Amino acid sequence: MPPEKPHWRHLYQEVVTSGLCTGCGGCVVACPYDVLGYNADGPFKPFHLDDAGGAEDCTHGDRGCTLCTRACPRFRGWEPEIDTYLFGRARAVAEVAGVEGEVLLTRAADADVRTTGQDGGLVSALLIWALEHDVIDAALVSSVEGDGTTWKAVPAVVRTRADVLASAGSRYTYSANALAYPKAIEGGAERIAVVGMGCMASIQPVMAARKAGKIARRLSLSIGLMCSKTFDDTIFEELFDQRYGIRRSDIVKINIKGVFQIWTRDGAYHEVPLKEGHGWTREGCTSCPDFAAEHADISAGGIGAFDDWTLTVARTDKGRSLVESMVADGTIESRPGSDDPGAIALMRRLARVSRRRWPEGASPEPRQLPPPAPQPAVAPA
Repeated sequence: MPPEKPHWRHLYQEVVTSGLCTGCGGCVVACPYDVLGYNADGPFKPFHLDDAGGAEDCTHGDRGCTLCTRACPRFRGWEPEIDTYLFGRARAVAEVAGVEGEVLLTRAADADVRTTGQDGGLVSALLIWALEHDVIDAALVSSVEGDGTTWKAVPAVVRTRADVLASAGSRYTYSANALAYPKAIEGGAERIAVVGMGCMASIQPVMAARKAGKIARRLSLSIGLMCSKTFDDTIFEELFDQRYGIRRSDIVKINIKGVFQIWTRDGAYHEVPLKEGHGWTREGCTSCPDFAAEHADISAGGIGAFDDWTLTVARTDKGRSLVESMVADGTIESRPGSDDPGAIALMRRLARVSRRRWPEGASPEPRQLPPPAPQPAVAPA
């Protein structure tokens, strides 16, 4: 029999409707026939147009097109495929946060970038440096819709320092940043960075590993954001406003440090218990096993003891080279990750928690976990 050519029907059954779909948008961007749409207001999933095969099938897939499955970072044996492409081997079971590479604490040296960005401004500094040093032509990021008062996260393209700073900060609601790809290439970009959580950070390497053509070549840098979950957009009205009187139009910054930390335009600071937000967890996050953005060139997380330093994992040669160049010219400040062992331990603990979400019956690798570390014996009283 000829080898199977998995296409939309397989993706729809095995990922989109099985609970594995993260809503990253990779399949939508990869589709060369524009027959995939996307529900950006929820449930954040792709769908197939009726006039090209209906919800479950695809006339182009029946004729041999497989690009949607080659772009999906949750289709079949995605984790060992991407590991082997990036690192020459699959991760060891003990590597719960992926193949780590070099672990550092970093922050932007420029005070404006540091304060405008999140947790030290490392990601903003990276994008600005890469744009100004001809490493990339554009980056796909999330921004805020309209005049910035809606707090609705939307995909955006940044090409300049001003663009980067205007889009800086975290929203904690979902934006499928890859969907800004067409706008980037309309502007002539050929070397494009993708910024996003682990699901989005895996789009570029899975396309490259599965030879998804010119899109894989254009997506040349992956910057991952460590992430336990994102929230449905209704959290603004239904939790922050109705229960705490915090209107979304008044919010200027949000962070999560065990609680929702919210700053408003009147200079006030508010805290909302994180556990109260669980009911607004986005569906696509409930089965995601990747806390640490394990397939990014550089992974970044605002966890640990130092609020203005970013836990930074330079995973690939490309990622390490970028970080080293930025440290060398003074663009970012760097400290050993061992200065904050609690942050590294927390990254691995949260990665273990996320891996337990991956459903049994799916590709088995993400569920493989080492046994818990033995607890020290307690001396008898």
